[in-house]
Parts: sequence; structure tokens; C-alpha cells
Amino acid sequence: LESFNKTRVAGSIAAQALDEVAKIVKPGILTSEIDELCYNFINDNGAYSAPLFYRGFPKSCCTSSNHVVCHGIPNEKILKDGDIVNVDVTVWKDGWHGDTSRMFFVGEPSVKAKKLVETTYESMMKAIKILNKETQLGDIGSTIQTFVEKKGFSVVKDFCGHGIGKTFHKEPNILHYGNKGTGPKLEVGMIFTIEPMINEGSFETKILNDGWTAVSKDKKLSAQFEHTVGITEEGYEIFTQSKKGLDSPPYSI
Repeated sequence: LESFNKTRVAGSIAAQALDEVAKIVKPGILTSEIDELCYNFINDNGAYSAPLFYRGFPKSCCTSSNHVVCHGIPNEKILKDGDIVNVDVTVWKDGWHGDTSRMFFVGEPSVKAKKLVETTYESMMKAIKILNKETQLGDIGSTIQTFVEKKGFSVVKDFCGHGIGKTFHKEPNILHYGNKGTGPKLEVGMIFTIEPMINEGSFETKILNDGWTAVSKDKKLSAQFEHTVGITEEGYEIFTQSKKGLDSPPYSI
């Protein structure tokens, strides 16, 4: 399938960009430095950063730290010891998109922060592992929500995963909460993202005045991971996995 071949290439560049980010995240770094690295790495690989100027977004990646849920804009903010930060990159190459995000530890985060990050990653992987052409859309959200709530955290409902391909965001919407056995069945050839955003406290969010940055209403921590996946005859393929095994922190590099 052309769609799978092209998404594989875009997804691989996106994953490699985050592998590079893992090398530089440490206390004292600016989120704008992460953005610069992503911009240069993606360009050097003959691709384009899809978020840049998308609906007016000013940067090449999103950097969302601590209580920022998603769409944080890289700036002169200094990351400090104990922070957690999500970096979200989308690569556009030969007309196709690859979209992925990972959490990073800045120095040594709290036990609670680490548990939140771990739970978020596990919830995404549990949802990916059930994927096949018999899976219903509701099963994805149900798998994530059940697991996350058992751990005492909450699933953000204001944002969701999405179909992706030649278009950055398209149908279907992939909710990260819901009921098992509901919604349409997945079909072979479908490509979409699973990107749970999990909050330490309440699931409620609000958007800041910049029109982009979403934060947890109660200012408690939030974490997110994202993979682009495709449905195959046998099950699924993850297009944005790290070839270096750097899929979740702590990263030993």
C-alpha cells in the first residue's frame, strides 16, 4: 500500500526527531531549543514540519510541560529539574504525515509524575495491542479509560486522536474514553493516531489566551503519548516507534 509505505517514512523521521530530542532534554534547556532541533532535523531529512503555520501555529513542534495538556508553544521557557514535558512532532514527507509525541523527564521528577507518565504510556500501548479489523472504535477508548481510572488518574475528553494521511487531521475521531463494543469496526488500510492525554487530577481543561495552549483547569500534571498506527490484515503496524527503543522515559543514551 502506498499509504503505508509513505506513512512509514514520515513516521520514521518523526520518531528519529524525538530520539534526538532525548539527547538534549535536561534542566536549563529552553523549549525553543527543542523546537529548533526538531525544525532542523526534519528539514535535514527532506521533510517539512506540519505544525509550522498550521492554522497559524507559530512553531515546528509542541512542547507541553507539567500542567500543560497539549499544544504548548515553544518559547524562552526554561525547563527545570523535576519537570515533565511532552514533545509532539508531525512530519510531512512526499505528501503524507507521520505524527507522534513522547514525554521526557527533566532531571528527576516526583514519584507521582513518573507514575502518571508510565500510566499514560501503558494506556496507549494497551489500546494499540487490541487493534485489528474486528476492533470497534469504542474499544480503544474503553481500554484506555478503564486502565487509567483504575490507577487514579483521569482521561482528557476535550481532545482526541484522529485519522491521518495526506491530510493532517481527518475522520475518524479516536476518543480515549468510551464503551466497549460501540462504534464502527476498524478496517484494513485505516491510518490514525492514538494519543491519550491523562491528568493527575480532574479531566477538565481550558485554553490560554494564546488560543493554543491547553492546560488542566486544576493546574495538576498532565501527560501524553502518541503513535500513528495502521490496521493490517494481521492486526496493526506502529509507524512511529523508536528504532532505538526510546519510546518512553527514562531514556538511557
